[in-house]
Amino acid sequence: MKKLVFSMVMLLVTSLAFSQTHLYENPDFDRITQDHQILAILPFKATVTLRPKQMKEITAEHMAKMELAEGREIQAGMYSWFLKRKKRGALGIDVQDPNTTNALLAKARISEDDYSMMTPQEIAEVLGVDAVIMGTFETTKPMSDGASIALGVLVGFYGSTNRAVANIFIYNAQDGVLLVNYNKAVAGSVGSSTEDLVNILMRKASRRITYTKKV
Repeated sequence: MKKLVFSMVMLLVTSLAFSQTHLYENPDFDRITQDHQILAILPFKATVTLRPKQMKEITAEHMAKMELAEGREIQAGMYSWFLKRKKRGALGIDVQDPNTTNALLAKARISEDDYSMMTPQEIAEVLGVDAVIMGTFETTKPMSDGASIALGVLVGFYGSTNRAVANIFIYNAQDGVLLVNYNKAVAGSVGSSTEDLVNILMRKASRRITYTKKV
């Protein structure tokens, strides 16, 4: 009985640990962003952590392509999330189309690996926006349909991730000031698509990120 109770407690603690949300919003957000008109969402820097046995069945090149696809899936999912709120009148700023964002980054030869060597101001200047959203995404299975199916063929599993951690930053373009930092970890089944994951990640954030209140 004691072992059963202990196991249940540990399961609960683990579940809570992986569902924690950390959200910081700059206290001067309203003042800083009062003239903002457009923001851009960058492809996320994604990391897919597979089991050692699975890693033996996949090449470094394939892994790099899969992680690139994952980061762009998060970018597209977040763009869709913002667009839905814009349509409902619950978003007071425009969002740059990811196709435009990625084309401008490509022309400037900026990849996800280059983010750490550039300031948010420099990236925002390339994109011509008032703020940039960027971040990291870690998962134990790929979320994007294409990557999941391809990996299933290679190493024998399909489906959505069983653990995902997103760390999201929003920076002011003019001076690089951090406007928002949002960290969310999710364990267990988080849905069957990237859109499901983004909805989970952003559900609580939408109540506190001021962009979604300025109408």
